[in-house]
Order: sequence, then structure tokens, then C-alpha cells
Amino acid sequence: MERGLGGEVCMKKVSVIIVNYNTKPILQDCLHNLEGSYPNLEIIVVDNASADGSAEMVKASFPNVVLIENENNGLAAGSNLGLTKATGDYYLFMGSDAFPAGDAISQLVNYMDQAPYVGIATCKLVLRNGELDWDAHRGFPTPWAALTHFTKLNKLFPHSRIFNRYFLGWEDMNKPHEIDLCISHFMLVKKEVIEQIGKWDEHYFLYGEDVDFCYRAKQAGWQIMYLPFCTAVHYKGVSVGIRKETQDITSASTETRERIKKTTTDAMKLFYKKHYQGKYPAIVTNFVLAGIDLMRFIRS
Repeated sequence: MERGLGGEVCMKKVSVIIVNYNTKPILQDCLHNLEGSYPNLEIIVVDNASADGSAEMVKASFPNVVLIENENNGLAAGSNLGLTKATGDYYLFMGSDAFPAGDAISQLVNYMDQAPYVGIATCKLVLRNGELDWDAHRGFPTPWAALTHFTKLNKLFPHSRIFNRYFLGWEDMNKPHEIDLCISHFMLVKKEVIEQIGKWDEHYFLYGEDVDFCYRAKQAGWQIMYLPFCTAVHYKGVSVGIRKETQDITSASTETRERIKKTTTDAMKLFYKKHYQGKYPAIVTNFVLAGIDLMRFIRS
């Protein structure tokens, strides 16, 4: 917060960017939840060619929301479209399935205002059943971290620095601490981060774009913080239909579900080739890429 010439408190402006695809009822609840959640909020919805009337609902019920209608070029491309209209000091990238509680946005902004080296922050993200969404509290997917995750070693040793680097399981989840990455379903970003590292990499259609973005931010010297003193609920997977937590409320088609299964492994391969291929011996790289291809085959 800053003070104006008359001494009044000026709240930093926050641009919420939501990329939507066929989640009309959830999006409606999401936008209602944001009403009154922060006094200086700009809401931008990018609708990726939804066929369920999402865009029409926004026009009819939320005239103050900036609506961008576009073909479906993926989440990263949609987020970048939102940035073309954003005028805030902070950008809150949010899924239509995210519901910040109480004054969560204010708490995040107040913290980051006092932390010049923090460029990205997230809150305690919980699923509908109250369990933690561990994808909001991640380490980078190095070959070792990925191996221990996909072989389930991290579940056998959940608090180990060696075997659970994927979810940073040794950290105290009740205290603020630095993490490697969080997910784009609830990610508060300082404007200066975008100005320094650039926008989202549109080679990622869905999944992996947040891993890439956080990796570039870390490489540029920014800190990423997990702040559990504020909370948001995450209706995880409602737009893609492949998560058991939201099978009762998803409207994702079979075609969408099948496409998403392939997208996950595409993202893994893209991230590894972009950021890790030159850092590891050829034998490690060949093993990793073969493992990703095998996973793609199993999921197809």
C-alpha cells in the first residue's frame, strides 16, 4: 500500500486474469466470489472458444469484467492475451476453479509490497475435500525429483529432502517459506517480473507453462513464496475432467480428456529439452526422454 498526496491509503491495483474453457457454472461462482474481495481489482476473462455459453454469461451478468473471446490456443496463449488488457501493479493468474477466501488477495499483496525480492507468491491451496493441493508447493522436476515422484518413493518418505524434492515435503507447511514453483491456477505475480522475463511460453498448450514461467523467474533472481496464512479452494481439474476430485461437476468431453492425457507428457518433454538437456549427460537425457515416451504410451 502507498499513501496519496492527501494521506489517503492507495491500494495497489491487481489484475485478475482467468482463462476459461467450458466451465460456465464454476466461472459464474468464481466471479461472484471475487466481488468485494479486494478494493482495487480488475478482472479479465479470456474465453477460449467455450461452447457452453460462458462468454454470454459474463456479458450478461458481469458487465464490469473485461471479456476477451478467442479461439482455443491453450492456457499460456490465453494468459498472454489477458496481459494485453491488464493495467495492474500485480497480476493474479487464476483458474475459474479457484476461490480465494476472505481477504486472501489483500494479504498476499501486503506481503509482497514489503518483500522487494519476492516476485511470485501463492497461498495455501486446498481441494474440495480440505486436503492440501500439493501441486501448489513444488520443487523443479529434475530427473531425480521426477524419478522419486513417479516411482512413488516420495510417498514412502514424504518428509525426506532426498526422496521428496518434488513436493518439498520437509518444509513446515504452517509457515511462509520459499518454494521452486506454484501453479498458474493461483499465482500472484509482480508486474516487474513479466517486464524482466517476458510472458508465458505459448509452446505449452496446457500443463508445464507454470513450471517454465517459475523456472525463468528463479533464474532471473526472483523469489517465489508459499504463504499459508491465506487460503484458496481449488476445484482441481474441473475443466479437463481427468481428476477424481471433480468428476461430479466437470463437463469435459471425452475428446478433451483424451487430449489432456497427451498434453501432460508433451509438457514434460518440452520443459526438459528447453531447460535441462544441456545440463545432464546424454545417458541421463536419453533415459528421461524414453521414460516420458513410455508414459505417453501408457496413458494413450
